[in-house]
Amino acid sequence: MKTEQKIANKEAKNIDVLHEDAADLIDSGDPDFTPEELAAIKQNLIAMRKSLLKEIDMSIKEGSSKDTTEPSGDIYDISSNERDRELSYMLGDRERNKLREIDNAISKIEDGTYGICDECGETISKKRLSVIPYSNLCIACKSKIEKEEKEKLNDSYSDNFNAIAILDEDTTYNHTEE
Repeated sequence: MKTEQKIANKEAKNIDVLHEDAADLIDSGDPDFTPEELAAIKQNLIAMRKSLLKEIDMSIKEGSSKDTTEPSGDIYDISSNERDRELSYMLGDRERNKLREIDNAISKIEDGTYGICDECGETISKKRLSVIPYSNLCIACKSKIEKEEKEKLNDSYSDNFNAIAILDEDTTYNHTEE
């Protein structure tokens, strides 16, 4: 599998881009796009936007067709339906974020700033933009942000784990037989 395809798959699954794959996306070529390239990228982004809106519309119609007024089935069915509904909302958030990123990329093409990293102001490689045309961060900044998010998540997990350990040691909850 080509490196670009691997990275596209990882990006779609929200998995970190590995450093060895990232090195393939950093090019030292001319970062400027020709007007024809920008027009093609813009058309691609518009097509992605239409497709995404169609998916969102279908999921909204599917969600509204389900009758949620009267619970049906046993507690496991109700729980499963609730989980599916929450998952649908999470996916909706992800789709809205992607739509926002696509709109942002189209605006950047129109104002002449397409291909400039929002974080550091450096150019984003053409290879990266060919894989993720709505990307607003270069590889280095994206990796840095993902690393910070991971550390924050790990810290949050550790804090919750420590709080549970404190509760276990608290004598208020211990029952002693006398």
